[in-house]
Amino acid sequence: MTLQHALAADAVLPDDADQATLVGRVWSDRQGGPCPVVLRRGRVHDLSGVSATMSGLLERDDLASVLAGELPDLGPLDGFLDGSAGRLLAPIDLQAVKAAGVTFADSMLERVIEEQARGDSARAAEIRTRLAPVIGDSLRGVQAGSDKAAEVKALLQQMDLWSQYLEVGIGPDAEIFTKAQPMSSMGCGDLVGIHPMSEWNNPEPEVVLVIRSDGTIVGATLGNDVNLRDVEGRSALLLGKAKDNNASCAIGPFIRLFDDHFTQSDLDRATVSLRVEGADGFEMTGDSPMAAISRTPTDLAGQLLNRSHQYPDGAVLFLGTMFAPVKDRRGAGQGFTHETGDRVEIASPHLGRLVNWVERTDRCPEWTFGTVALMRNLVARGLGERI
Repeated sequence: MTLQHALAADAVLPDDADQATLVGRVWSDRQGGPCPVVLRRGRVHDLSGVSATMSGLLERDDLASVLAGELPDLGPLDGFLDGSAGRLLAPIDLQAVKAAGVTFADSMLERVIEEQARGDSARAAEIRTRLAPVIGDSLRGVQAGSDKAAEVKALLQQMDLWSQYLEVGIGPDAEIFTKAQPMSSMGCGDLVGIHPMSEWNNPEPEVVLVIRSDGTIVGATLGNDVNLRDVEGRSALLLGKAKDNNASCAIGPFIRLFDDHFTQSDLDRATVSLRVEGADGFEMTGDSPMAAISRTPTDLAGQLLNRSHQYPDGAVLFLGTMFAPVKDRRGAGQGFTHETGDRVEIASPHLGRLVNWVERTDRCPEWTFGTVALMRNLVARGLGERI
């Protein structure tokens, strides 16, 4: 199999890949199905004999020793990026795919703009000019749920500028929603989908926490929470339609596990960059620090998974987008929207680069390999006891 858009290993791996503990999933043509894998010195090693699912693998208390043991070699990573050995998959399988919204000041402002514009991108520039000096400056540096946040809320209410988005942005309770179904996420190198009804949409580059069923954060990866701004702007109750469509969630390239070389503190100080390159010659770039988040990752993980809300197969949690793309594309004052063929790169030095290409949701391959298909495949391969 030759992929439509081939990538090279050095284009997607972390800058310090030789020190990183990287686990993920590939579709192996040799094995005839999906395999959890660990990357060692650019080569892919099969973990299916230890655990046939990534969900089960990350639950193991002896994970470090398992990853250091003798494992079958499936070949170089390049073989899964150019299609000669299979393909790179999203590095999760049975985990719930959840997301936190409006966790950065810029995205809070943009959600309010969407709400005021009622999904009309042509009105966004005027509303942004009017609201940014008031709301934007008020939100920067405010810790969600703090006394300062309560003061800001009272001030904005007096100015008749309060919004449901600001409530979840700086109030005590985070917005946590389901981004996609287990097994539906796209991997690095895949197409990502924009619904054909949408004329105002964007990538949402995010850090994604990887969380065990007991609430332990074991590592992180990158994600693209593809969003239809015009759909959500019409009504917040259309969030599911704006967020969960065919190929609308991308995760990867690998999960980087926490160890002596990469800790939660390193993640909290990470910078994430975005690059969009269009077939029409359009380019957009930007970067943003995790330090600007209004809620700590550990707080968000605690609001996701706790005594009142469990995920027995584990979960991944998008931490919210740092970016609000506003660069005009189709005309002055129209702001940014995707065009088919866009190359989207989301990167962070410790996590690597998640690269995808944009297509309409109804032209992306249909999602057909779900949980039942996975179980049947594993049983047929003699891995039923390893699930």
